[in-house]
Amino acid sequence: MILLQLSAGRGPGECRLAVAGLCDVLVREAASAGFAATILEAVPGKPGLLSALIRLDGGEARGDEVESWARSWEGTVRWTCPSPLRPGHGRKNWFVSVARVVPPRIEDLGIREADLRWETFRASGAGGQHVNTTDSAVRLRHRPSGLAINCDTERSQHRNRALALTRLGLALRARAETRAQEGAQERWALHVTVADRGGSAVRAYAGPDFARVR
Repeated sequence: MILLQLSAGRGPGECRLAVAGLCDVLVREAASAGFAATILEAVPGKPGLLSALIRLDGGEARGDEVESWARSWEGTVRWTCPSPLRPGHGRKNWFVSVARVVPPRIEDLGIREADLRWETFRASGAGGQHVNTTDSAVRLRHRPSGLAINCDTERSQHRNRALALTRLGLALRARAETRAQEGAQERWALHVTVADRGGSAVRAYAGPDFARVR
């Protein structure tokens, strides 16, 4: 399992539109390459998306191929398009940051294990032989913040727990960044710095249909 986060950082509304459009592009291109890409979480913006968390999986047999393909997305992605929000606006290049997200350990999040409450339940299924018969899905509650995270996308409880911690970490960071007056969190600062270096874009797309140009 590889997790990628697409983020508009502190960019304008056009960057949030770019995140939404590039999510669709990434899922579509992954399917064409024979990989599975699932949008696990999307943080809405006005307009578009502030960020999105996407899982990539190609199975054990194609792990190296998925790894290589994921690396081709990591960095800054440029979208060139006249602003759909501000007609006549001079700027046409908008940037999105794509970063690998590594499932953290509890101690990495700076929280106490005693503040976490784990629950397990049976993941829902469409029926038939593939319905889960074990309690592989998890619900994670963080008492101090009141955040609750449900994860049932993985077949193993271990992977669902790792994913729940990942999503909790991102949610706690996003909450802290929202409260910070100047967005001084390191992750966002990195996104802004990268987004200003348009020449270093690892991929480039253009137009309202997000046609790939590089």
